[in-house]
Amino acid sequence: MTTAWRVAEVVAAHEETATARTIRLRIPGLTGHLAGQHVDIRLTAPDGYQAVRSYSIASASGADGLAVDEFELTVEELPDGEVSPYLVHGLSVGDQLEVRGPVGGWFVWRTGDAGPVQLIAGGSGVVPLMSMARAHAAAASPAPFRLLYSARTPMSVYYRDELMTLGEATAPLRVDYVFTRETPPDWPTPAGRLTAAGLNALVLPAAESPTFYVCGSTPFVEAVSGWLVDAGHDPDRVRTERYGGIGGAQ
Repeated sequence: MTTAWRVAEVVAAHEETATARTIRLRIPGLTGHLAGQHVDIRLTAPDGYQAVRSYSIASASGADGLAVDEFELTVEELPDGEVSPYLVHGLSVGDQLEVRGPVGGWFVWRTGDAGPVQLIAGGSGVVPLMSMARAHAAAASPAPFRLLYSARTPMSVYYRDELMTLGEATAPLRVDYVFTRETPPDWPTPAGRLTAAGLNALVLPAAESPTFYVCGSTPFVEAVSGWLVDAGHDPDRVRTERYGGIGGAQ
């Protein structure tokens, strides 16, 4: 863990959805990160007031054309947020940010991990899981990888086109969606929240001993992790990360 604050430069940015933006940052001297880690961002107002928020890294280290000292964050704007509105709307290429990290050693996936993996995302909780999926593809890992992604609508899905591409990669990622408010045309199931029965039908079975990575809001994570344990999955293989705040991922 890097505890010192460092200066990162914004080298690229693009809209991910109507309310989310992906930002590419460069920190000179950075030697990479693990899939699933996050960084802390600190903003300082002219009067000295400071706000610190944690954001998950979305990219895989050194993959997809990124230099080893670069990484990407995908930030969802919170209507009453102190930091996210600026990152989504106010930040420009060439601007600088104070950054601490990368941080985290438990909610991570390493390319040497060979066992099956089930990723489960609620909303913007997909961000650190996308880092894992990208690292998996870049390493052409033989580990079976699946993602269950709960999103409000098709238009709120992050990385839509890339997720389709990853399904056809050398190390394929299987993606299943649950839409809570609106579905695509001819979708086989109605819109609605994920349930225990729906979860069990869409994740790897306990007999395969998968490792789970669950990320989303606190209610989502608590519900999903409880259902997994109730279904017979090993609690030690259920790793969780919750939204927001210092020390937690977006």
